[in-house]
Amino acid sequence: MQGYLHATIRLYQQSLLATLISLRQCWVLIPIVMIFAIGLVLVTSLIGPLGMIGGFILGAANALIIGATLSLTEEAVRGGRRLRWQDLPSSMGQYFWDVISVGFLVWFPLIFLEMGLQTNPYQPLIASAIFFLIFVLLNPVPEVIYQSRKGSALEIVQESYEFVLENWIEWFLPVAIAIAPFGLSFFFQISSQAGRRGGLDFWHLITLPFSVLSQWLSLLGISPNASFILVLILTPIATVVMLLFRGHLFAALHHSSRRQRMFQQRMQ
Repeated sequence: MQGYLHATIRLYQQSLLATLISLRQCWVLIPIVMIFAIGLVLVTSLIGPLGMIGGFILGAANALIIGATLSLTEEAVRGGRRLRWQDLPSSMGQYFWDVISVGFLVWFPLIFLEMGLQTNPYQPLIASAIFFLIFVLLNPVPEVIYQSRKGSALEIVQESYEFVLENWIEWFLPVAIAIAPFGLSFFFQISSQAGRRGGLDFWHLITLPFSVLSQWLSLLGISPNASFILVLILTPIATVVMLLFRGHLFAALHHSSRRQRMFQQRMQ
């Protein structure tokens, strides 16, 4: 048990160090994320009156932005060179169809499920449980898309599922520590929001650190006005740090087993 604990701490230390190095080289990701968020707000306001057609357009815009974000994160995690503004145009369109196919694979069955549960008195509870399950099993889907390069949506979902089964403790422990003071209700809230698109929703990508930062600053007793300003400033930074840390942690877990990490720890 002690060897496992030391190996896990070392895993997080290495991932955090790699995250800080990537952030120093690829800090341009922070303003890019802000530009993407503003652009999605503008698109949402323009197509809001279009109804179902607007929903499809918004879904395509989300896939375009998520795909570009994953492409830029891939460059940052891979390392070797600094990320530049010139990399932004080439990232547009990357992983677009992967995001669309996985989102459709998750969204389509949920439509029929919600229709079937409309008259069920336990509909909110069942829906929350399903979204929680999707959030857990498909949580590494973004990293699977840009690191494993699987061909089909089913293969991406399958690898995400297998990764979670093998590494669920190491993968979810940082999240559990970050939101532990706020209880299970907060966790079910964020999992319900993320589960609807299999973790490939740009708004969730932004609102997750926004919500966590808001809760922590409130817990620290900072006034609501000051807290709101701080959260607006820190959210893009926290979002990029989260993306980079997840990328490095996934790479470390994907290329080693628990037994290998414990053996390496004993050798050192």
